[in-house]
Amino acid sequence: MSDTARLILEGQEYEFPVLTGAENEKAIDISKLRGTTGYITMDPGFKNTGSTQSGITYLDGENGILRYRGYSIEELAEKASFMEVAYLLIYGDLPNAKELDYFNDSITHHTLVHENMKRFFDAFPLGAHPMGMLSSMVASLSTFYPESQNPNRDITDIDLTIHRLIAKIPTLAAQAYKHNVGLPTMYPKNNLSYVGNFMHMMWGVPAEEYEVDPIIESALNKLFILHADHEQNCSTSTVRVVGSSQANLYSSVSAGVSALWGPLHGGANQAVIEMLESIRAEGSPLQSWIDRAKDKTDSFRLMGFGHRVYKNFDPRARIIKKAADEVLGQLGIDDPVLDIAKQLEEVALNDEYFVQRGLYPNVDFYSGIIYRALGIPTDMFTVMFALGRLPGWIGQWKEMTENREPIGRPRQVYTGATHRGFVSLNDRK
Repeated sequence: MSDTARLILEGQEYEFPVLTGAENEKAIDISKLRGTTGYITMDPGFKNTGSTQSGITYLDGENGILRYRGYSIEELAEKASFMEVAYLLIYGDLPNAKELDYFNDSITHHTLVHENMKRFFDAFPLGAHPMGMLSSMVASLSTFYPESQNPNRDITDIDLTIHRLIAKIPTLAAQAYKHNVGLPTMYPKNNLSYVGNFMHMMWGVPAEEYEVDPIIESALNKLFILHADHEQNCSTSTVRVVGSSQANLYSSVSAGVSALWGPLHGGANQAVIEMLESIRAEGSPLQSWIDRAKDKTDSFRLMGFGHRVYKNFDPRARIIKKAADEVLGQLGIDDPVLDIAKQLEEVALNDEYFVQRGLYPNVDFYSGIIYRALGIPTDMFTVMFALGRLPGWIGQWKEMTENREPIGRPRQVYTGATHRGFVSLNDRK
């Protein structure tokens, strides 16, 4: 098989290397295209452009495969803790007992945030969107740790910044939630697990002992693992591009939070619940919505079904469906919106139209159901996504900096006016 690709431009032939990935993926290396030919490629949305070579996540959308560092998402979700997966994504291998103890202890040591950050929360209006608060607060961490702004730090300092961020983001997320709903802040409780401590800060109240429900803790642990990384998506690419300028980790992750906020990315599970609420509010028979979804001339789309990357099924959805069933069974919730969700699920899994097109419920559909069942406000859903995605962002940032990748600088094809002479104000018509 040829290890080069040939391109003919204006009668002249050029050769470019062909790269082969660990799973036999193929790529044409066009890094010298412009310098050699004067041409660039046009790829809106970078759907066919590989921006990096990465050893973190393997994703095969056609066959429904997702692996972190070679481990299948099914095994990790079933057998691992979120902290083990975080360590795996950041450092390359699953930790042994000693490494995991040190990792947990180090993160536990840094869960508190500076008291002055409370003033930042006080300045946000009541009801401020939690993602806006989270992005701002993560960026502000760099001002409390100015040494993190030095791009030439040694590995010990970088690890400290990584551990601080992993430790503090659940605290900041919970504080954003408490501020959003007007409830008092809860301080971390470090005898709990990472997920259990977050639950305590989210749902605990002063002067009462919060009891961590193991079924809910397990479901959130799985959700965080399922969201931990997903190759070079919008927010991950954002983290890498911002980090390529040698911006500090806090600023890079803050940019990732902002990118995740969009409804076409992390906001998809929020859109699921909003769709279900609209269906309930209108009161039309569910079948009429199904018919609309099948009608190509109708703008209505069922949110949470199918996936841009997975052409057959989302492997994460199969895992989290079981957790969703367990949570609903444990809580015994009577919610007409969740009833509609279960009816839609039944249709999508059995209706020939959806089955033939691979429009199965995806991870956003089931995560939205779980968050709704737990009483989490819809504008907090994307924050939950960010908590899970954090280790992936960090691992990608760390890989990019260690590889000394060049600063991100896409090209363009200019379509504006050609050269024009300046016309004085009095002569302009």
